[in-house]
Amino acid sequence: MNVRIALAGNPNSGKTTLFNALTGSNQFVGNWPGVTVEKKEGKLKKHEGVTITDLPGIYSLSPYTLEEVVARNYLIDQRPDAILNIVDGTNLERNLYLTTQLTELGIPVVIAINMMDIVKKNGDQINITELSRELGCKIVEISALKGTGIMEAAESAIAAAETGKTVPMHTFSGAVEHAIAHIEEAAVHDMPEEQQRWYAIKIFERDEKALEKLNISKETFAHIEADIQAAEEELDDDAESIITNERYVYIAQLMKGSYKKRSAGHLSTSDKIDKVVTNRFAALPIFAVVMFFVYYISVTTVGTWATDWTNDGLFGDGWHLFGIGAGQYEEAITDYAKENIWTEELSATVEDAAAAGVVGAGDLLGAIEEEDFGGFDEAYGTFGDSLAEAGFDISETVEAAMEEAPDTSEYGVWVPGIPVLVESGLNAIGCADWLSGLILDGIVGGVGAVLGFVPQMLVLFIFLAFLESCGYMARIAFVMDRIFRKFGLSGKSFIPMLIGTGCGVPGIMASRTIENDRDRKMTIMTTTFIPCGAKVPIIALIASALFGGAWWVAPSAYFVGVAAIVISGIMLKKTKMFAGDPAPFVMELPAYHMPTFGNIMRSMWERGSSFIRKAGTIILLSSIVIWAGSCFGFVDGSFGFSSEMELENSVLGLIGGAISWIFAPLGFNNIKATIATIMGLVAKEEVVGVFGVLDFEEMTRLAAYSFLIFNLLCAPCFAAIGAIRREMNSAKWTWFAIGYQCVFAYAMSLIVYQLGMLFTGAGSVIGVIFAAAVLAFILYMLFRPYKESNVLNADSMKMNA
Repeated sequence: MNVRIALAGNPNSGKTTLFNALTGSNQFVGNWPGVTVEKKEGKLKKHEGVTITDLPGIYSLSPYTLEEVVARNYLIDQRPDAILNIVDGTNLERNLYLTTQLTELGIPVVIAINMMDIVKKNGDQINITELSRELGCKIVEISALKGTGIMEAAESAIAAAETGKTVPMHTFSGAVEHAIAHIEEAAVHDMPEEQQRWYAIKIFERDEKALEKLNISKETFAHIEADIQAAEEELDDDAESIITNERYVYIAQLMKGSYKKRSAGHLSTSDKIDKVVTNRFAALPIFAVVMFFVYYISVTTVGTWATDWTNDGLFGDGWHLFGIGAGQYEEAITDYAKENIWTEELSATVEDAAAAGVVGAGDLLGAIEEEDFGGFDEAYGTFGDSLAEAGFDISETVEAAMEEAPDTSEYGVWVPGIPVLVESGLNAIGCADWLSGLILDGIVGGVGAVLGFVPQMLVLFIFLAFLESCGYMARIAFVMDRIFRKFGLSGKSFIPMLIGTGCGVPGIMASRTIENDRDRKMTIMTTTFIPCGAKVPIIALIASALFGGAWWVAPSAYFVGVAAIVISGIMLKKTKMFAGDPAPFVMELPAYHMPTFGNIMRSMWERGSSFIRKAGTIILLSSIVIWAGSCFGFVDGSFGFSSEMELENSVLGLIGGAISWIFAPLGFNNIKATIATIMGLVAKEEVVGVFGVLDFEEMTRLAAYSFLIFNLLCAPCFAAIGAIRREMNSAKWTWFAIGYQCVFAYAMSLIVYQLGMLFTGAGSVIGVIFAAAVLAFILYMLFRPYKESNVLNADSMKMNA
């Protein structure tokens, strides 16, 4: 028989970890609500015909958020054959609240108490036998992270489904039971018997969604309402609170008889750590230091070493196998450079250029003084043209000498890179020039430029997976809630941002955890400000190509994104459309634990593989389009193809030239930067792909940082825009979000570039005035008193319509 088992439990109880272990799926695992924002299905390993459904984490079957609606609707409408209720053993009392509701659905229930290894480590005791007897259903001890007991839990759920035996339901006080019995008789007597009690309880609570579904007549509801009001008068409380309180009374009785906690005065290891990392004064500095090192190691050190090998070796000329011969070549090329390239005349020219403040001259001079040929070669490739334009041309000396320079492939064991092998193969078969250009410059050059940054991304994802899995990131959400709430925001708005560090799409979808519609829309609009995985190559490109791998560029990009979210949130919350009390933020904090190697690698690969798949589809097609656009154009007054076409005459150049003026106030009004920015809307990785196809055009460091800020903060890629459209469910709100993101990005870049130009002595009076005016407006919005409002204004209602 085909068996459908639903995994249900609180957020962060371990459902998705269990789902991955049971099905072999690679769903993302995190320590906050919203990781599973819609139900996921998979086949149980080694069990034919058994489907496991991973539902979003919920605290109750009285839904307030979109993800809770998804879970409740599935359980009520599609009615799986059994429910495997995952309960966090370290937060047993809180988790059992949902359990009491699941047992009322008339569906067989098996309880899997997760994290039992941590429970035992803490010295706590759970009497499984007694708890099972009281609840009337099978209970299995498991550790989803370590994989212990998980198959027994799944097989117990299968057995429960096959028997169809439902769980005996606990009872409420006499007044409540009296009202429920009357409701069953009056309103739901014609429903299947196993569903009647659950619907009767929901009617008693006046659950709007249940009442809307049942469509009870006015006469019947009036009769029911009298019974409900009688119970409320007798118990001196409203109906929903009565049910809630009586559930907790019942749970307290269960805990008293089956749970023994270690001495109350004892602090667990997690509590001791939390006293430091969630300290009112130390929490934010610690978080800043942690994220600084994450980005520093990922983009500037370990990640860069791997990326340099990928760019220069795998997608470059090649590499020395196991480094054999690399040292000999470095000695030979350095000796050659000292004799033939770094002549007194060339050194004097570079020194004069550095004294004149020419961009990149200092890097060249430093490499000469340190006798670092690799650094000199990289700096010359990047800044050689800017020196020539400034009147310090060294190209004749360098390029003439390089024709006779030692060949690296003559030393040690040399492995050619992919472009070299592809070019050799194309030449061997006599490939046409246009096709050779398409393959080498368009496909290999464009896609290779993007894939070259994969190592940095994977290192970053490993660090983020560790921080999320160990439980640290969940604490940061609460730390930020404490700060956000002062400005009318909620820590729930920080959770999508954390998830969005991998990809903006699941980050946007995670906004479903926010029940307040205004806060949810605002979160959707600002989540993509955080650097996602696709933006890491842009950060790395700017950091390495124009800042010489400066340590501060990558971490600053992350904190620019965080600052943009905070600033936007404060400003938007002070407008009529978004005014109102922040949504309450309740979430169980998981105990700290050491993540398993497999889970970290799975999380890293899940994020990284989506990037690689995108490189094989969207980025591949985009690179071909960019190459074609740069090779087709007007030559001698007629339209045609030329692999040597000047960019300004090409189709791409004409388009870029027509709109590049828009970015002139931001400092990057050249054609290539404009094209890169536009293509970034297709996929942010394509910003790097454009420079891989078209080569990098020189910008000043200030202009490059302005370019970086704009591309980090402007409208996201098409996939994320599609997610915004789905979550907003409104074309007007989608366009408003895109418009706000682009305007905000433009404003930030304008401030950075124009005010930064003051320090170079080349600032524009008009530009500085406009930038100062924009900055003044932002400061006014930030420090303007916050006025709380619980009522949607007419403008917001009109946009929702």
